[in-house]
Amino acid sequence: MSWARRRVLVTGAGGFIGSHLVERLVASGATTKAFVHYRGDGGAGWLDRSAVRDDVEIVSGDVGDAECVRQAVRGVDVVFHLAALIGIPYSYRAPLSYVRVNIEGTMNVLQACRDWGVSRVVHTSTSEVYGTAQYVPIDEAHPLKGQSPYSASKIGADKLAEAFHLSFGLPVVTIRPFNTFGPRQSARAVIPTMIAQALRSDTILLGNTHVSRDFNYVSNTVDGFLLAGTSAAAVGVTCNIGTGEEVTIEQLAGAIQQIVKRPVRIERDETRLRPPSSEVERLVASRALAEQVLGWRPAVSFDDGLRLTVDWMRQNEALYRPRVYAI
Repeated sequence: MSWARRRVLVTGAGGFIGSHLVERLVASGATTKAFVHYRGDGGAGWLDRSAVRDDVEIVSGDVGDAECVRQAVRGVDVVFHLAALIGIPYSYRAPLSYVRVNIEGTMNVLQACRDWGVSRVVHTSTSEVYGTAQYVPIDEAHPLKGQSPYSASKIGADKLAEAFHLSFGLPVVTIRPFNTFGPRQSARAVIPTMIAQALRSDTILLGNTHVSRDFNYVSNTVDGFLLAGTSAAAVGVTCNIGTGEEVTIEQLAGAIQQIVKRPVRIERDETRLRPPSSEVERLVASRALAEQVLGWRPAVSFDDGLRLTVDWMRQNEALYRPRVYAI
């Protein structure tokens, strides 16, 4: 299905994944509205640095404000809901903020979409809702486990999306990205944290290095969003968007060291550790359902995506503070 002349809203549009999604939608011909968190300086996050900044309608607001969301949704056909608080360490410090943004904010988006008769809602989940893998690869039938206030809030948001589909017939698709990485990602995530340190220092400070993740380059994730917005078979379905490849943090450090071509030493930083029962030890996706329902497969490999990310960060080193632990 073509995106030409379709009217689309992206919440969280100024963020890492959201800004990449907006750019792809504009390139695909969609009439795109970007909902960004209000800032006093009038900024629109990463969209301020984007070549498509003048091709989208920027709407500043807060997903916690129901009327603000309602007005943003008015007149659009498809809503991609990405707005969320995502930092896991900060969720230990301010858990109520995650309830307000991730659960109440999602409620506001779903209700507005129901009121205006939106034809498709693509809701963003996270692999963190699974907790530590009870079996691998993790399929969508895997139990959900809130091992952090962040993951608990996203479970709540996912269940609201499910409820609005089952109770009211709202055409919702939930995609569950595994660890997306790439240009523009904040230093709260492990890959930009490690690259920023490796480019400027002889040491990389880390928490647990034995845990493993399924790292997926950002353009692959955006592919999943676009397919979820058009696939007729996807309505009411939750799909993992992950590569099915498992990489430990220790292996990741070695891969980054090879790309930057600098010897670096790994040091354990106790402040970067999660509480023991909150640590998610292992995440690796089954992508079978995404292939079946969406026709999705990762187009960019982990190694190629990592090289692209390092190249971008070399050109944007000033945006990162490598010795500061961002939560």
